[in-house]
Amino acid sequence: MALVFYTNPMSRGRIVRWMLEEVGAPYETKVLTYGPEMKSPEYLALNPMGKVPAIVHDGQVVTEAAAICAYLAFAFPDVGLAPEPAERADFFRWMFLAAGPGEAAITNAAFGFELPDSDEARGRAGYGSLEMVTDALATMLADGRDYICGARFTAADVYVGAQIQFGLQFGTLPDRPGFAEYAQRLARRPAALRAVEIDTALMPQEG
Repeated sequence: MALVFYTNPMSRGRIVRWMLEEVGAPYETKVLTYGPEMKSPEYLALNPMGKVPAIVHDGQVVTEAAAICAYLAFAFPDVGLAPEPAERADFFRWMFLAAGPGEAAITNAAFGFELPDSDEARGRAGYGSLEMVTDALATMLADGRDYICGARFTAADVYVGAQIQFGLQFGTLPDRPGFAEYAQRLARRPAALRAVEIDTALMPQEG
């Protein structure tokens, strides 16, 4: 089954690279530059958004980093990154919180967009506020769990963990107790280290 990965090393594709390395299946990487190449008719036929990451797996196109992580977990069940029945609630709850409210809150804050300071505005916005999202993630880790689904690493940790790692690294997510330890635990995984090495080698060279 062919697996092709469209990415750029300075994009959310780094999350999917990590997931692919966790899966361990062979894949082909196609690096797209920002601008005309990413907006070419050929690529827009795969992803009308003209953004990366995207994968094509045995003819099936999947876009959006969280969706790709979840898809790969179920497409390669023998790897053990999909949730067991008892883990599904946590898996989907925190994956979609990070991909929906979390992504929106972090992006809006990074661009300086602030909601009106009112309960009505926070109620109408899916994320409420960046502080609310951050506190929710901190609550998830506060009960002493090592990973999203408890004691076992799953694909949810790739996506949610990457959001926390990037947030701490670039200052886009407020720090909370447990975040640093969780991020460090994930960063030590062999697949995560391989992914960083691969994407670092693909970064544009200065000069």
